[in-house]
Amino acid sequence: MSNTLDKYRVGETIQGLPFYPTRESIREFCEASLDFNPLHLDDNYMQTQFGKTKFDGIIMHGMNNFGVISKMITDWVYPQGGMHRRLETRWKSPVKPGDTITPSAVITAIKTTQKGHWVSLDIAVNNQRNEIIAVGEALVEFPIAS
Repeated sequence: MSNTLDKYRVGETIQGLPFYPTRESIREFCEASLDFNPLHLDDNYMQTQFGKTKFDGIIMHGMNNFGVISKMITDWVYPQGGMHRRLETRWKSPVKPGDTITPSAVITAIKTTQKGHWVSLDIAVNNQRNEIIAVGEALVEFPIAS
């Protein structure tokens, strides 16, 4: 596994695939998650103001965004024998039908222990206007074979 890790350096970027949320994909996530909050289904409800925020239409589930990030990490690490160990995120802006969101990660640290090589990542998700809609941190492990 050290050969795999030798390919990577602190500061290197990992690019995820774009995701194109639609009204249908948002509804499907409602059904899969059993979360039927009107934030994700009811345009009329979303015309109201929430404190200082007005969305003007339905928004994608934050956990759907989490899934887009997880896919980027697992698409990168699993084929190399690694494991996705931790992911923490913070939502910065809503995602609406018709947006295009793209996750990316930057390697911030690489550490070797007796059991594995650990890679820390800073996560960002941007929309089609290059606005940051989510940020976070992740940790992956490449185990050392016994």
